[in-house]
Parts: sequence; structure tokens; C-alpha cells
Amino acid sequence: MSPFETELQSRLAAIRAQGLWRELRRVDSPQAARLELAGRSLLNFSSNDYLGLANHPALIEAAIHATDRFGAGAGASRLVCGSLAPHHQLEEALAAFKGTEAALAFSTGYACALGVIPALVGKDAVVILDKLVHASIVDAAKLSGAKLRVFRHNDLGDLEAKLTWARSSSWPGRVLVVTECVFSMDGDLAPLLNIVELKDRFGAWLMVDEAHATGLFGETRRGLVEEFGVSDRVEIQMGTLGKAIGASGGYIAGSRALVDLLINRARSFIFSTAPVPAAAAAAKAGIELIASAEGEQRRQRLWSLVELLKSALIGGQWRVPAVRSAIVPCIVGAETEAIALAESLRESGILVPAIRYPTVARSQARLRFAVSASHSAADIEQLRAAVVAHCSPRASS
Repeated sequence: MSPFETELQSRLAAIRAQGLWRELRRVDSPQAARLELAGRSLLNFSSNDYLGLANHPALIEAAIHATDRFGAGAGASRLVCGSLAPHHQLEEALAAFKGTEAALAFSTGYACALGVIPALVGKDAVVILDKLVHASIVDAAKLSGAKLRVFRHNDLGDLEAKLTWARSSSWPGRVLVVTECVFSMDGDLAPLLNIVELKDRFGAWLMVDEAHATGLFGETRRGLVEEFGVSDRVEIQMGTLGKAIGASGGYIAGSRALVDLLINRARSFIFSTAPVPAAAAAAKAGIELIASAEGEQRRQRLWSLVELLKSALIGGQWRVPAVRSAIVPCIVGAETEAIALAESLRESGILVPAIRYPTVARSQARLRFAVSASHSAADIEQLRAAVVAHCSPRASS
């Protein structure tokens, strides 16, 4: 074995010893309430397909039509010759849906964050992040070269202290605050109105990631920014096309000037081949569905199923968050314990991920239950029975 392979095997052994081993599991079915995995049909409580649109006929038809007309690939970056009609139609639909002047789509949510923050701020700026923001946002803030500060999760006092420091230190540049709306591993909500008021008082910019809120919150399902009535006070709205919208990709919604700057400065946009036309067309169809009466029906169904799920977990002696969210985490603690519980559920026909470091802090491993409008009450009952029979908490908090 070469020295290179020896080093890799040593690192892999360390990962296994810490209970942090991960592997890809082949799925032989579409995203749905049930998945075909390793020859078994499993009830799926692991997906972010909150409204059950990933396998919706309207999205499939839109993707097929776009492929028939525009082909399988875009051929180039959008600034060369790959800016196809479906991309423009998607962005028009996004801007109309979010109620902003413009929007810009990226190939992934990760690429979106990685392009946007360094395009907006540099080494003369301060970026202040909630401690639990997504890894893509942390990586983007580091890449920007800005001075990075982190405030305790949803702690307004700590955020105010960081903003006070930024302004009192005679820092010459811009201050950017970044938070999520719904936090992906805890399912809790940001105190968005208070954050907006703080950033306004200190003259900062605010970037809000609506990845787990779009489609679920707000009168017209635009997200938590709409629900709190602060759409015109959030400079940068970021989101994903791959969760409730049911397709793939990321987006930024905001002013025309913001989008024009990103077209000219966001490196992950400029130097990436454009997303395939099928993905753009499917995402547009997903937005239209969310904005329709069917979208509201699916949302209401989702919330009723969330309440059933919480009751099922409480019946299994788990503590669950009181907040309304499609993400319901059950804290286990030890990584190996979370894996054992997830495997017990899998053996009983339930697919639920064991979330471990580095996705969450060490010794904060958890089972992360995610509900979809495609689930049924019978699915929740099957989960309840499995939880009671095989998965009582051993180290929950």
C-alpha cells in the first residue's frame, strides 16, 4: 500500500472510531413517502420535500417539455451562451412569487451562498452569523475575507453586542448579518422581526436564508420574511429550489441592482455551466404550484401531519420542540447512540437520519424527522408503532 493510501486508510479508521462514518445508499425510486433502498421499501422521514412536489406530475411534465425543446444540457455558463429561456422564466416567476424586483438562480444552494457573500463584502467588512447557519454560509463568509463574528443562536443580546462592537471599533466597511429563517437541524425559527430592527438601528445589511421556510410560511407561502411582514426590509433573500419547491438549485431575490451586481461579481454564477433546462422548468412549475390553491391545501395537510408526528414521538417518550416546523429533531447525544436508534428504525421499515458532527455539535447527535405532505395518517401511525416498540429514548434532552 502506498503512503498516500496508508494515510487515507488511517483517516477513515479514525472517522469510524468516532462514530462519524458516512456512506452513500442507493435509492431506486423517486422521492416520495416511501423509498426503495437496498431492495427494501422504507417509509421516508428523511427528505426535505416538504410539500411532496419532487415527484409531482406537473414538475415532471415541465422537465420533460423543457428537455424536448432545449435539450439535456445548457452547454455553457449563462454569460457565454447558456442563459436559456427556462432560466429567465424561472427568475421572473421567483421575483413575482417573492415580491421583489428581481431574482437570480444558481446551480445549487451551496453555490448560491458561496457566490453571493464574497460578491457583496470583502476584507473591509464585518460578517456576523448566527452560530447555527448552514455550512455553506460559514464557508462563504470565510471565503469573502471579511472579519467574521458569530452570535449565539437566536440570542438578540449577543447580536446587539456584536453590532455595537462593529460600529464602535471604527470599522470602515459594511456590516452584513446573516441568519436562517427555519434552522435546518433544530427546526426552530429566527426572531426575524427583532433581527430586522437591530440591523436597521445599526445600519447593517441583512441576508436571510429561507431554505426551510419557502412554501411553508406566510399568507401566500413566500416564507418567514412574508409572515413577519419585513419583505421590504431584508436586503438579500436566499433560498433553495430543492426543498419545498421540489426541484434543484438555489436563488437570490432582491433588488434589480443586487441581481445585476451578482451577475457581474458572483464567481460561482459566472464560472459555472448553467443548470440544465429541465431543472429550471421544474422549479418554475413548483413555484406555480406553491402559489396555487393546491399549494395551500398541501401546506395545511403538512401542518396537520406535523402535529400527528409530534404526538407519536411524545407517545414514545421523546421531547419535541413546541415550535411549528416540518423539521422535528429528537436529541440523542452520543453519535454511536444516534446511529443505533436510526438502525433500529430502519430495521422496522422507517428511514430517519442520524445527524452527527460536523453537521451538529459534538455530543448533540439526533434523529431528524422531516414530514411531507405526501405522508398519510397511516404512515404516522406506522412510525409511532416503530418508535414505541424499538426506539425509546436513551439519552434524549
